[in-house]
Amino acid sequence: MRPSEYTAALIQALRADAGRIRNARVLEIGSGSGVVLAVMGALGAASLCGVDIEDEAIASSALLLGELGHGGIADLHCGDMWLPVAGRRFDLIGANLPHFPMEPVEVAGRLPTWSAGGADGRLLLDPFLAGLADHLAPGGRAVITHNGFVDLGSSRDLLARSGLSLRIALSTLVYISPEKLALMTADVLRAEEGRTIHRYGPHTFAEMHIAEIAAAGTLS
Repeated sequence: MRPSEYTAALIQALRADAGRIRNARVLEIGSGSGVVLAVMGALGAASLCGVDIEDEAIASSALLLGELGHGGIADLHCGDMWLPVAGRRFDLIGANLPHFPMEPVEVAGRLPTWSAGGADGRLLLDPFLAGLADHLAPGGRAVITHNGFVDLGSSRDLLARSGLSLRIALSTLVYISPEKLALMTADVLRAEEGRTIHRYGPHTFAEMHIAEIAAAGTLS
């Protein structure tokens, strides 16, 4: 449950807009270690809700939030994406979902779905985006990680069907190890190399965005 560069960028974006987290009802889908929820708790969130499909993630989140004094406002669920929070709405929803374009592989100690987003990277991303409008409170927003090599246009089109829009709040480069690059869907790698994927000798970096999502017409 070690935080990644993706997690660090998500935390950076949340901290840059800390005023909007105070007194907010927050949800994280794919809460992992619980560190993003911990950050939002430290920034004054009124309540913290986390959902993850792995039992280990829920245990890790509960331990961390308890140690940091946020256990009393934490509500953690082991389950599949939106199912544990059906009918509930939140002021802020965060997510750092697996959406690397690769098929599931066995990784020691992890579920086969870890990091894998299917051939086009959208296996989990699309259901998350499709269900988002049903869980945002009036005036609410979502802040998520979004790989540059996973089509932003498709995400915008899907959100528009629910009356939502997307803007890029932050962009950065993340390192992709040779082992992980070898698992990337070949068609995606061919299309994105030199565009959102940049090689320098044996080292490869890819563009990654933090995207903010809210009702159409409300994002500056």
